[in-house]
Amino acid sequence: MSKPAAAKSYLTSYRTSHRTLRLIGGLVGALSLSLGACTYTSTEVVATIPDDYKIRHPIAIEEGRQSIVVFVGNDRGGLTAPQRNDIAGLARSWLREGTGAVVADVPVDTPNARAAADTYREIRAMLTAGGVPAHAIKLHNYQPEDPRLLAAIRLSYPKIQAVAGPCGLWPDDLGPNLNNPGYSDNQHYQNFGCATQRNLAAMIDNPADLEQPRSESAAYTPRRSAAFEKYRKGESTSISYPDADKAKLSDVGK
Repeated sequence: MSKPAAAKSYLTSYRTSHRTLRLIGGLVGALSLSLGACTYTSTEVVATIPDDYKIRHPIAIEEGRQSIVVFVGNDRGGLTAPQRNDIAGLARSWLREGTGAVVADVPVDTPNARAAADTYREIRAMLTAGGVPAHAIKLHNYQPEDPRLLAAIRLSYPKIQAVAGPCGLWPDDLGPNLNNPGYSDNQHYQNFGCATQRNLAAMIDNPADLEQPRSESAAYTPRRSAAFEKYRKGESTSISYPDADKAKLSDVGK
């Protein structure tokens, strides 16, 4: 073969090999991208339980019961002064939050059954005087299982309340062991934050506040009128407290 023909054949083989290498390189690059997309792993740690204690121990709204106990002696009927305060407070609470009738559990066939009956009549009179309708007071007689215990009158009514829990669940050990897979990842334990959520739910006065804000109430007209009158006369609308200086420390010895 002549030299020009050999050079031409070599150039053709070189170009063919170069195209083949470029094609192989493109295929390898595409395969790498596809494999990289398949083997991509997120850095997010998926725990067996939520890491946020507010999600793990949510505050729920449900219907519960508010109750008080009125102890009655064997030979005395009627209410004592502290018990009257309890009944009056129960009537006020029922008007504000009650969702059903007030149920009075009164003992029968007990040594204090007669005194309990007299006490119930006084309780019913106080509840109606406090604004609870007569048809919203239900009598339920019961006989205690243990006759040695002093039978008492129990008053209860349903209401909407916020609850959380139950707390005190320890499904895993806290220390490093095979039964605690979250220890190496520094995850919160199951009971973490439960007491805080439960205490917060117990302190909520109106469970509806968790879902929506309260509507504005009417302004205090007498105070607003007094402030406008001072403003009209050009006087200061601030309030003066005559006893404000009594809490200050003495200047003696300075």
